[in-house]
Amino acid sequence: MTRTVTLPFDHSMFRDQTAAYALGGLTTEERSEFEVHLSVCAECAAEVRSYAPVLTALAESAPQSDPPAALRNRVLAAVEGSSELARTSGRASRVAVVEKPGSRRAWAPWLLAAASLIAAVTVGAYSGRIRGQLAALEQQVRHVTERADASDRRVADLQAKLSQDRAVVVVLNASDLVRVDLAGQPVAPRATAHAFWSRSRGLVFTASSLPPLPAGRTYQLWVVTAQAPVGAGLLKPEVDGAAHAVFMTPADLAKPVAIALTIEPEGGVPAPTGDKYLVGLVN
Repeated sequence: MTRTVTLPFDHSMFRDQTAAYALGGLTTEERSEFEVHLSVCAECAAEVRSYAPVLTALAESAPQSDPPAALRNRVLAAVEGSSELARTSGRASRVAVVEKPGSRRAWAPWLLAAASLIAAVTVGAYSGRIRGQLAALEQQVRHVTERADASDRRVADLQAKLSQDRAVVVVLNASDLVRVDLAGQPVAPRATAHAFWSRSRGLVFTASSLPPLPAGRTYQLWVVTAQAPVGAGLLKPEVDGAAHAVFMTPADLAKPVAIALTIEPEGGVPAPTGDKYLVGLVN
């Protein structure tokens, strides 16, 4: 059946044929009629031009019955020629449209392939964008977690310092407090220290200018009694040689006669084995 339609630069009657034309799916007669329409319709010409990337992708992805390069060149030449005419023409066109029941079957596979390609490109682009957003979010989570971990460590350090300061105050306010001044020994002549001992509250020890510890070694503090030295605790100095610690001593500890600091294997020992670094007598 043939019907003649007058349309002033109207591409509605050919809208469904733009993809088929671009992909070479029209019959010779349909293509000729469509190209007549292209000469006066800038919108259809622009839509046909938009299929150029699809033509290129299809040519690279699968073999075609017609040479893809020739097809693409023919389409673009027709469109480029029609663009100038469409801009200067102001008349209505009379177009004869022939509808044939089997005409769309020829270009249906082309449309399906084009639609599949466009969908794949769209999904791939969207997937890439989502992956980029996910990577950025993961980076933000890592930064937040690192800051949170650093804050947690800072809070833990402050809490430990607060607990130690409170323990120091408790010992220094004890009514049975005894002060012992310790002097550096030949292996550490510049080292000095002070110990504040209370049988009921514990022992506060503070030192300065201690030599750095070798690997696998630690300092161990001793409360020396007439019977034997009693280990009070282990400590490691800061980079500048300063050390501060609070230790609890046994309530039944015999009367001390001296406070001493020795160097021992990591983890400490039950009785002194290493060199004495600090010694102070209890008055």
